[in-house]
Amino acid sequence: MQVYLVGGAVRDQLLGIDSYDKDWVVIGATPERMLAQGYTAVGKDFPVFLHPKSKEEYALARTERKSGAGYTGFECFFDQSVTLEEDLIRRDLTINAMAMDDNGTLYDPYGGQRDLDAKVLRHVSDAFTEDPLRVLRVARFAAKLAPLGFTIAQETVQLMRDMSDSGELSTLTPERVWQEWHKSLSTPNPEVFLSVLRDCGALVAVLPEIDALFGVPQPEKWHPEIDTGIHTLMVAEQAAKLSTSLPVRFAAQVHDLGKGVTPESEWPSHKMHCHTGLKLIKALCERVRVPNEFRDLALMVCEQHSNIHRAAELKPQTMIKILNKFDVWRKADRLQDILLCCQADHAGRKGLEEQPYPQATLFTRAYQAATAVDVQAIIQDGFKGPAIRDEQEKRRIEAVRIALNNLNSG
Repeated sequence: MQVYLVGGAVRDQLLGIDSYDKDWVVIGATPERMLAQGYTAVGKDFPVFLHPKSKEEYALARTERKSGAGYTGFECFFDQSVTLEEDLIRRDLTINAMAMDDNGTLYDPYGGQRDLDAKVLRHVSDAFTEDPLRVLRVARFAAKLAPLGFTIAQETVQLMRDMSDSGELSTLTPERVWQEWHKSLSTPNPEVFLSVLRDCGALVAVLPEIDALFGVPQPEKWHPEIDTGIHTLMVAEQAAKLSTSLPVRFAAQVHDLGKGVTPESEWPSHKMHCHTGLKLIKALCERVRVPNEFRDLALMVCEQHSNIHRAAELKPQTMIKILNKFDVWRKADRLQDILLCCQADHAGRKGLEEQPYPQATLFTRAYQAATAVDVQAIIQDGFKGPAIRDEQEKRRIEAVRIALNNLNSG
């Protein structure tokens, strides 16, 4: 029985970057032997075991044979005769098909180290095409490793295009699509995930609402980059620079979905996109099983981002109305998340990447002034029942008016 560290942990160790998961492959063992040594069986389709102490995953070496459609259509074969090389060849990329033993000796039968040095993402074998999920995985790795200068090998890009053209991506479950999209949001360059999927024709299959934005023009006066899809990628990039919050990054990517359904006769204007986008976001989130926290923030940003961009023109009562919609009185952190999305939207335009966003200051000051209104003072002044809320609203509006006047005069 021989145990090897495999996959991403080896790759990241060689790259000198942090790795949070360790996967191990076991050669020459049986399920019975693993159980006898205290491991816990967790694999459904093939033998995976949790270490009795570290709880890390140890999988028996296996081979796979395509037996049906989709990423689940495989027959797995495992026994003590399966070699390390046979196990590694079924993996997706050469840089993920390396192993290391307890002594730190590297096993690299498919040129992973060479591709690491060349900063290339390359498929291990033509078996790559048997699993449509790998298209999304490669896009995610491209987003993760973009700061290091990694690119995708042209022959791998071609395989990804062939897989997209085949229609096999339609077999991916919503959960798997969200899983990869969600992971991409935590990478340094989430926009690369979307652009890679777009370039290989996969985006229209898995996230058609975002794909529909490409080729849709916007007014050049406000959007020098013109193309809404390009703008979306730029906003995604800016959101990742401004915030590590995954809901913020998600909301930034989908804030303009409404522009994808604007009638061509109305181009390049998109007067209704803050409204039409809401239905699209709801449908997308329901289809892909996006968590409510992500969906709710995205809906608020979609509905109000144009108003927030116009903060300097808004009346105090309008600001309070918007803050009420955000329910920031109970969820104080929400305003900051929304403002970060709007700042990313503003900065995600050609030539405006470094421009300040004073609207965030205006809304923050308005919020601070409104929250300073003391409800106990209102009660002490004799207001009762529903009148308390009405008076609180009036005093908040007045507090915002004073705060903004002071800000402008200062």
